[in-house]
Amino acid sequence: MEFITMKMIEEVIATIRERSSAQPRVGMILGSGLGALANSIEVSDEIPTADLPHWPVSTVEGHAGRLIFGVLEGQNIMVLQGRTHYYEGYSTNQIGLPIRVMKSLGAEFLFVSNAAGAINADFNPGDLMCITDHVNLIGMAGLSPLRGPNLDEYGPRFPDMARAYDWDLIALARQAAQEENILLHEGVYFCLSGPEFETQADLKFVQLAGADAVGMSTVAEVTVARHSGMRVLGLSGITNKTNLDGKTFVSHEKTLAAGETIAPKLAALIAGVLRRI
Repeated sequence: MEFITMKMIEEVIATIRERSSAQPRVGMILGSGLGALANSIEVSDEIPTADLPHWPVSTVEGHAGRLIFGVLEGQNIMVLQGRTHYYEGYSTNQIGLPIRVMKSLGAEFLFVSNAAGAINADFNPGDLMCITDHVNLIGMAGLSPLRGPNLDEYGPRFPDMARAYDWDLIALARQAAQEENILLHEGVYFCLSGPEFETQADLKFVQLAGADAVGMSTVAEVTVARHSGMRVLGLSGITNKTNLDGKTFVSHEKTLAAGETIAPKLAALIAGVLRRI
């Protein structure tokens, strides 16, 4: 089935409730190479996503594919360690299912991270970027995660995306970065479908359109979260310089390796924000 229904969501929740009674306040999604953040959590329950009905299961190296419930910095959290992507063959509607489940279990916030390539010349591998806005090129092509029958239980037919990333959470991220002495850029994230990395012409196009970083995830999840009234903090781990000069070649292996150096800073930053909400 192309569209996610309330019945499907309820079946996922019922399966989770057989194994966990957790009531998360914060939902998190960890991107490529960034899953090590889960090691900081005081875990109460773990569920392989392959055990959940209708759940899109990740097929990409660096995405563990499990739900983790626990406590971090005094906050009850639910972490999706390993996301799915449009390029894996899932619809954007399916990609939004975990967000619907997080909301239904009680999550008010979504913290979403990704691995991204730097378009902004001031960004370097190992840096962090707080996402201030995004361009949803997949959605502009008609593949919105909200396409199909509206789930009125979560939000309106035409949700406002003017402040997709919560300004107050961005301010808290700035404070946490300053406290932890972490360089935190801010910028616009462009989502392309992948899985191929971008041509030089692709990159020049998105640069002219205002991109600071580019990746293959996140915006479908954020769109569904905002439709559901969740407040969103988005963080990109800059894993590579993009191939604007035709000389800088990228690979998924390099992305995973860079993620290992970014993960401790990401963990410290997220912990700092959690202490402040």
